[in-house]
Amino acid sequence: MLDYISGKIAELNPAFAVIDNNGIGYMINISLTTYNDIVKLNNDDVVKLYVYEAIREDAHVLFGFSLKRERELFLLLISVSGVGPNTARMILSSLSPADLEQSIATGNVGVLKSVKGIGGKTAQRILVDLKDKIKVASDTLLDNNSANNAVYDEALAALLMLGFTQQMSQKALKKLIKEEPSISVETAIKKALKMM
Repeated sequence: MLDYISGKIAELNPAFAVIDNNGIGYMINISLTTYNDIVKLNNDDVVKLYVYEAIREDAHVLFGFSLKRERELFLLLISVSGVGPNTARMILSSLSPADLEQSIATGNVGVLKSVKGIGGKTAQRILVDLKDKIKVASDTLLDNNSANNAVYDEALAALLMLGFTQQMSQKALKKLIKEEPSISVETAIKKALKMM
């Protein structure tokens, strides 16, 4: 399975990017959020997109994201019955990852219904299926310190992948970061493991 593809941009538009990686051009479908991140780069910059490969009978389609957080939300969205990769990409093009998380966490069906192609039933299904899986936006937890938020997000993702519950992981990490604001991701994970 592919995790990411990096290389120079050979072609870019709001719907897809072609990344030249060692002479191979990968056509990767992107959201507007990712497009806005890429368009800020210089032509010579190497871009790195985290990818999801949708394998169908008739095609292998790549979806790419500038942030792991956006890919995580994409994967959650496509786990909802009735939400396919293109619909998930449309949602992530209409809403920033933070706005999407906030609307799911607060049960705001109106925000989801405002996305083109999302009806009331689909919006409700997304809220019901993902309410317990969405992590609360870390910037509200850690006093808007972006360095702390990055450590928190990475450490939380690692702990969840190791099988710990979100509630337990969040509690441990908030306590550690409050006590030691300059803690590294690796140290935060190690100390959190000892607390659980």
